[in-house]
Amino acid sequence: MCETDHLSSSGYNRRDLLQMLGVAGAGLAVAPALAADPAMAAASDLALDPKTMPTEFANYEPPTDLAVDSQAKDAAISWIDREADGIIGLNDRIWEFAEPSLAEWNSSWAEAQYLRANGFTIEWGAGGMPTAFVATFSRGTGKPVIGFSGEYDALPGLSQEKGNPEHSPLAYHHDPYAPTYGFGHGCGHNALGAAAAGAAAATAAAMRARKLDGTIRFFGSTAEEQLVGKSVAVKAGVYRGLDAFVDWHPASGNSTSWGSGNAMYSIAFHFLGTDGHGGSPLGTRSTQDAVSAMSMLTEFLRESDTAHTARMHYAIRQTGQAPNVFPTLSSIWYYAREGSPARAKILMDKIVKCAEAAAMATGTRLEHRIMGGVWNKLGNKRGAELMYANMLQVGAPSFSEADQKFGKALQKSNGSAQTGFSDKISALQPPAPVFMGGGSTDVADISWQVPTISMGTAHQPGGTKNHSWHHTATGAAHAGHVAMLVAAKYLAATTIDLLTQPQIVAEMKEEFARRTEKVKWTSMLPDDYQLPLYEPPAWFLRRTRQSWPPKGVQWPPRRIVSTETAPDLGPALPPANLPPLD
Repeated sequence: MCETDHLSSSGYNRRDLLQMLGVAGAGLAVAPALAADPAMAAASDLALDPKTMPTEFANYEPPTDLAVDSQAKDAAISWIDREADGIIGLNDRIWEFAEPSLAEWNSSWAEAQYLRANGFTIEWGAGGMPTAFVATFSRGTGKPVIGFSGEYDALPGLSQEKGNPEHSPLAYHHDPYAPTYGFGHGCGHNALGAAAAGAAAATAAAMRARKLDGTIRFFGSTAEEQLVGKSVAVKAGVYRGLDAFVDWHPASGNSTSWGSGNAMYSIAFHFLGTDGHGGSPLGTRSTQDAVSAMSMLTEFLRESDTAHTARMHYAIRQTGQAPNVFPTLSSIWYYAREGSPARAKILMDKIVKCAEAAAMATGTRLEHRIMGGVWNKLGNKRGAELMYANMLQVGAPSFSEADQKFGKALQKSNGSAQTGFSDKISALQPPAPVFMGGGSTDVADISWQVPTISMGTAHQPGGTKNHSWHHTATGAAHAGHVAMLVAAKYLAATTIDLLTQPQIVAEMKEEFARRTEKVKWTSMLPDDYQLPLYEPPAWFLRRTRQSWPPKGVQWPPRRIVSTETAPDLGPALPPANLPPLD
């Protein structure tokens, strides 16, 4: 979930906008803004060195001389061209597996095996998560150390035939009362992992060929869709020792940015009550009523008690399965997103109050558990400028006529303008001066440990939504291959510059130090946090040489079981003295 979109220029310069917001006076004093919400201020351009800070949103011009032509860069890009079939094969295998978060047994194994075949060593179980791994390639002094991110989890309900612009789930589960669709890569993580792995392997090949010093660490990350994997691994120290981190995400355009995103809390709520019969509901503690009441109460929050930066959404994961059976357990899962961890906590605390009120009103018992927590993302201006220069140097993706026909057909089925896939590189612009909120990513926690670069490529046509079957349809289609391979080239080219231009790494680190000077990162996960794990199959544990359960994990987990009794309805009513029927 990468934030790479940009708001259009308002026509005002930065000083005008900041003054309108009351952030800056005539001297552009940034201290009040820094004191108001340090995490949001650190992620904004207010934290940059005034000598290099873009002063006008509309007139910023990125530097043009950062991407250097080199034999090493040519070697990496040529390697991707030669090995394209292997990278595409990895992409398509992961797309076909379409495995859920925390259970990517085949997908993680395929990605790790690809890297092992290209000279990387593999360590499994990063951060205590079975499908997370770290792959390492090192040469010479081993410095600098550059990180790559690989993801491979799919999303529920987004199964779709590849290359089909009409909705046709590849996995359709028949149930006459409630048919469902299978998992699908509607966020493009099959491409994310394959392109990053291809770029890491290409960089390693160029390091060998051109005798470059450095270390590449590839982090196979589980459960990004649930915003679990990286935040847990960061807390465990898995990402320590990096000099820079290079990341990408499938998108609807070709762009990079140093903008931020929302911090987020994830909590699952469980209501426990009593059994009941639909024909005689009296004296039932209805857990289905509890989740309905909670969702209604949080809608009132959305109406009048959330800021413009806030996002709040939920899924009812478990409740009644038949109209005449009252369930003793119902569960609802919430995300609360805001511009900083502090603001996200305030919003989630309000949601918890709604849960408590719903339980009180329905006479049910409430249990809730934090499932994840991630910071707002910390961008890096110099890193984004380096990536942008390399995107221009490599060039935009070149889609075929058939690709564009497919993209327009997807847009037609979505009801959006039929413009096809973007074959232009969007101009690099400073982040919008007014943060409007948006998506979240567990890459954010990494970005507070090490200077982080993010970008996106046009892996889906404009106007179609991420987390949709439209995106799944492109994931193993030719257009998706084109966008995925050009992403691999952008990543590899940028990494070669990081290996060969120490002054840029130094500038990225200086900016990072300035941004984080007044903010201390602490994990949003509590010390007693329990990983939401599934037990791996025996073949996976055997292949990866892991034992079960991981250290510190309670297994089997504590069961959530209702022990409630029927509510007290008061003294029994006297029998009615009715007249006899005629």
